[in-house]
Amino acid sequence: MGETRDNEYEEELLDYEEEEEKAPDSVGAKVNGEAGKKGYVGIHSSGFRDFLLKPELLRAIVDSGFEHPSEVQHECIPQAILGMDVICQAKSGMGKTAVFVLSTLQQIDPVAGQVSALVLCHTRELAYQICHEFERFSTYLPDLKVAVFYGGVNIKIHKDLLKNECPHIVVGTPGRILALSRDKDLSLKNVRHFILDECDKMLESLDMRRDVQEIFKMTPHDKQVMMFSATLSKEIRPVCKKFMQDPMEIYVDDEAKLTLHGLVQHYIKLSEMEKNRKLNDLLDALDFNQVVIFVKSVNRAAELDKLLVECNFPSICIHSGMSQEERLTRYKGFKEGHKRILVATDLVGRGIDIERVNIVINYDMPDSADTYLHRVGRAGRFGTKGLAITFVSSAADSDVLNNVQERFEVDIKELPEQIDTSTYMPS
Repeated sequence: MGETRDNEYEEELLDYEEEEEKAPDSVGAKVNGEAGKKGYVGIHSSGFRDFLLKPELLRAIVDSGFEHPSEVQHECIPQAILGMDVICQAKSGMGKTAVFVLSTLQQIDPVAGQVSALVLCHTRELAYQICHEFERFSTYLPDLKVAVFYGGVNIKIHKDLLKNECPHIVVGTPGRILALSRDKDLSLKNVRHFILDECDKMLESLDMRRDVQEIFKMTPHDKQVMMFSATLSKEIRPVCKKFMQDPMEIYVDDEAKLTLHGLVQHYIKLSEMEKNRKLNDLLDALDFNQVVIFVKSVNRAAELDKLLVECNFPSICIHSGMSQEERLTRYKGFKEGHKRILVATDLVGRGIDIERVNIVINYDMPDSADTYLHRVGRAGRFGTKGLAITFVSSAADSDVLNNVQERFEVDIKELPEQIDTSTYMPS
């Protein structure tokens, strides 16, 4: 078994090396070419392009005038489009709705006569508004149908609509959705995405919570559950989690709360010239399942990857100079464990979730405290153990590191000679 797998890796490696040779040169051409050809992916949507969304969604995002993803969108979208359960609290006006609208549209393959996604909210106005958002972002997905159902409208109109024009995405209030489901007009047996907006409002009221639970039971066991709210009291969180499996939790209110528990963080002061030598030593000395090494540019990613491969390290790299297809193929390969070392730009600095990654190395210091948090968050997911090591080679690097320590109330010390494996390896 072991032998054949090694051969597979070797073949893959050759492909990657050939790809790498070409990567840096084609970057400019690629970006300009794509933008020129389609005419709508302008430079200002670049933040959203990093999420690897369908071109039809990017086009609608540009039409809507969205320029940069908000903090909550950066945190949630990459996880949500991979089908993970998400519980998210962020202040109002942070673009929470776009998180579940975009991630649902990204994942849905419409099947005639089947409801794939169900969004519940506590008021008719909100239901109407959410339905409108789905319509707005699905402009270029003409096969996709969305409908909204709430009380105060003759139920026969809703029953007829379900019979003749069955939507793929249903938005509604619990009372009306439950009535339509009980009467067998609305079938929930194909629901893959179950979303509660302003979830605390629905789960705090016992009547509404009962309705939500009954609706939930009519949907398949295997589905994605996402909950969003601007306010999530300590008491309601456990109630939310009862609907979910190992959800990613995001509470974006107090910066200090964003610090990652279970993550050991260190820095190393060195010159630019010493980085490669040091990296080699670390990869030899450290015990790791998988490691992500972050660099600041496409060229550096390609060069460092090439260098590691030449030194016989099982490395692969991902950067924005590749086609979306190539990036996804490599991402999946790394996620499945075909390679143990990933060299990457900030393209994968946010939201990418790979369980086996327990070490992140900032070969180049990120440009901001935010980016630092996102990068090191690739290790030690969900409170598991992890190790982050950052190379500091300039005064600017030190400034970013100091900013990180102040903002997230964390004390980052210099890397000791000997580091205890048990502090960063899951036991």
